[in-house]
Amino acid sequence: MVPFAGYLLPVQYGGGVIAEHKAVRERAGLFDVSHMGEFIITGPGSLGALQRLFTNDFTGMTVGRVRYTLMCNESGGVIDDLVVCKMAEDRYFLVVNAANREKDAAWIRARLGGEADFEDASDSFAQIALQGPASLEILSSLSDTVPRKYYTLIEKGSAGGIPCIVSRTGYTGELGYELYCAPAEAPALWERLLDAGKGNLVPCGLGARDTLRLEAAMPLYGHEMDETVNPFEAGLGFAVKMAKDDFTGKAALTGKENPSRIRVGLRVTGRGIIREQADLYCGGKKAGKSSSGTFCPFLKEALTMALLDAEFARPGVRVEADVRGKMVAAEVCALPFYRNDSAVKPTEVRI
Repeated sequence: MVPFAGYLLPVQYGGGVIAEHKAVRERAGLFDVSHMGEFIITGPGSLGALQRLFTNDFTGMTVGRVRYTLMCNESGGVIDDLVVCKMAEDRYFLVVNAANREKDAAWIRARLGGEADFEDASDSFAQIALQGPASLEILSSLSDTVPRKYYTLIEKGSAGGIPCIVSRTGYTGELGYELYCAPAEAPALWERLLDAGKGNLVPCGLGARDTLRLEAAMPLYGHEMDETVNPFEAGLGFAVKMAKDDFTGKAALTGKENPSRIRVGLRVTGRGIIREQADLYCGGKKAGKSSSGTFCPFLKEALTMALLDAEFARPGVRVEADVRGKMVAAEVCALPFYRNDSAVKPTEVRI
């Protein structure tokens, strides 16, 4: 157990990180992610506020859809990445990173004015993530409110008789679901899911959550992005709609669509692991810096994400990383490292 964002969270359970990681890739894993922040924006001006504050376009969203977006400062740097869920025409549910909860809340409040109402509802929700190819079967055995499409949700859902928001989302690269319930109900929901998945489901901690997201090349705030990194550099241009009238940071991002540095994947070819903040060199020239790296248990190789100068950001280019004074060889490769296309396709729900 370790302290994180005001919570005590498990790094791993008895089986260890590798076993948990493989369980999610092959069967299913259960994560307590109640530390995440949840905000609610309501009122007739709520859509206008989202359009003005965040980078994505929410005008075409229907009720029950979930959309990934970024919150940028005036310089175009990323304050946070988050998901926006449309619960009603004038009500939106936002999920933000735990470590940024207070910063994000203050930033949004200061810019809403009287346009919409804002509530930090984080203490009213626990969040449990059920992830892996067996997650549909497990959840369907407890619920008849299972979202069929990726990035959709059912607000008035339930699982094991416990009321909860059920969304088809996750941070592992696998088919999976995230369930939001009242904190007092979370222990019972956790136990009912574990019972339903007996033989196919294991509890997982922060360690596996990090190795899974890295293997799937999902960025992490504070690593692949922060207020000095813009969305195009982070490879997140898909969530930035420059055709919108305006949003915070748009002026600074105009003309930056082809950045001088870009997030890339590195496959370690030398001996060692290239973790975050290692200086990278190509032909003796400083070329960038690593942002996350580890040994990925399912792919069985050491992999790293990095911000690399665009001139070197091509698959096959060889680089070296300065890892505590030792040069470790690597090769630029395409992202994501791991992809499970079935995770994002519509799935038939068997009840």
